[in-house]
Amino acid sequence: MDSDLLLTELLAGKTAALARAISVVENGRPGFERLLAEVHRSLGRARRIGITGPPGAGKSTLVERLVGAYRAAGLRVAVLAIDPTSPFTGGALLGDRIRMESVALDEGVYIRSMATRGSLGGLAVTSREVCDLLDAAGFDRILVETVGVGQSELDVARMADSTVLVLVPESGDGIQTLKSGIMEIADIFVVNKADRAGADKLRQEIEVTLGIRRGNAFRNVPAHHGARIDRKGGGRAARREAGDASAWEQPVALTVAAKGEGVEELIAALDRHHEWLTRTGVLHERRRRRLMDRTREVVDRATRRWLWEETRAEQLVAERLDEVTQGRLSPYDVAAEVLEGLKQGERI
Repeated sequence: MDSDLLLTELLAGKTAALARAISVVENGRPGFERLLAEVHRSLGRARRIGITGPPGAGKSTLVERLVGAYRAAGLRVAVLAIDPTSPFTGGALLGDRIRMESVALDEGVYIRSMATRGSLGGLAVTSREVCDLLDAAGFDRILVETVGVGQSELDVARMADSTVLVLVPESGDGIQTLKSGIMEIADIFVVNKADRAGADKLRQEIEVTLGIRRGNAFRNVPAHHGARIDRKGGGRAARREAGDASAWEQPVALTVAAKGEGVEELIAALDRHHEWLTRTGVLHERRRRRLMDRTREVVDRATRRWLWEETRAEQLVAERLDEVTQGRLSPYDVAAEVLEGLKQGERI
């Protein structure tokens, strides 16, 4: 691999070079870390948007509509679609080019499907690094569609500037969909397939739950018997709203992705969120935290590789395995022995 040529062509936005660079990073080929180090100074242009939610919520269709709208505005768009890997065969059906056939052949669109390869959290192992390559290649928007397993998809919130949680009226018990954890990751909520029964009810449940967290739970809920209630007065909720004027209040959008309805409103909400992120400095802090997480991951990966490939740790574990199996030692005892050797500066 001519890494200098690959880097030059990648930064020039050449699709073939981008595809090769992603393969190099995905497979951990020699030189992949140098490639990522070189593209680092070219990052920061693209907005990274995470699209998450349970299976069947219509995420792929919604992503396809978002891509079409962004392309109509003259923006280059990359889609990173994560698909689950079979725990039995290790294979994955990477079908998003089929689902997004209306935009897949557009030269201003790049769609990359990735298998999780056993990674938890809704993303593939190298998702964040592939996003860096897409950013360096000059895309304006990077849409990351997670694997679709619900409440375990928290990693997307750590790698995206804005996170969209897509739900549908038939998601089941409304409270189940709004459990702690999944509520915290979303910057924008979307009730898709809003032409089905129960969409307004689900939106109201989301708004009330968000309101409870903010202290203004029933601000948008009509009073019983048509009575009018003045909610502009004093009280704890009003004081909290006044004191948290700079806080982002997650909107709840209704969409029918199959018909393209509500997509413009969702894009407007994403634009408002990005403006808020920039104005309040939260975008800078999120990206700093993302870089901190990335640095820790790189150190962890290099340390693990060094530990198991360059020291006698694996041999020591194998030598102690019979004692562990017989109960004379525990895995913690062996791990402590390995770590103590490293602390003493020995290669065990």
